[in-house]
Amino acid sequence: MTRVERLAELLKEVLGELASGLTSDLGELTLDVSAADYLDVARQLRDHEVLGFEQLIDLCGVDYSGYGGSYKPTGRFAAVSHLLSVANNWRLRLRVFAGDDAFPVLSSLNDIWPSVSWYEREAFDLFGIMFEGHPDLRRILTDYGFVGHPFRKDFPVSGFMEMTYDKEQGRVVYQPVTIEPRENTPRIVREESYGGGRG
Repeated sequence: MTRVERLAELLKEVLGELASGLTSDLGELTLDVSAADYLDVARQLRDHEVLGFEQLIDLCGVDYSGYGGSYKPTGRFAAVSHLLSVANNWRLRLRVFAGDDAFPVLSSLNDIWPSVSWYEREAFDLFGIMFEGHPDLRRILTDYGFVGHPFRKDFPVSGFMEMTYDKEQGRVVYQPVTIEPRENTPRIVREESYGGGRG
């Protein structure tokens, strides 16, 4: 039995029905849980003496709108956490979907793994996912006055506003984007001698 198979068995044993969303692909395990069970499952993953996922090493937001893979998402926005058990040398991906696509809200994992704080701020900033119970949920990569969430698939490539420095006013000013949207199609140029020269 491989380490991944052993972990899958343990997760089913410990979590019971909460592990019904467990999948294995390319030697990695992903556990999908509902937003209602998210905190409970996270605590069990950390505190259970056999599982022992003492470290959260990453959390990222995902926008599944227009997703074309074989996986069928249950919503548009998800938070995906990557957990590590150093003692057992195994990893687990924990995925949860927000219930409302228009206003995605999930519970914060900050009380379970404090290392998640900046990752949740990043998912909020770039995807607009709110993390209920987060002690300091504010933008982390974009400016405080930034409008929108730039990693959402419906966010325009050129954005809405641009920031420039105005020498006369001596400060940064915001103005609507002045770049006209255009299609950028590469042009292919082939010379007659392409592929073998002239005969």
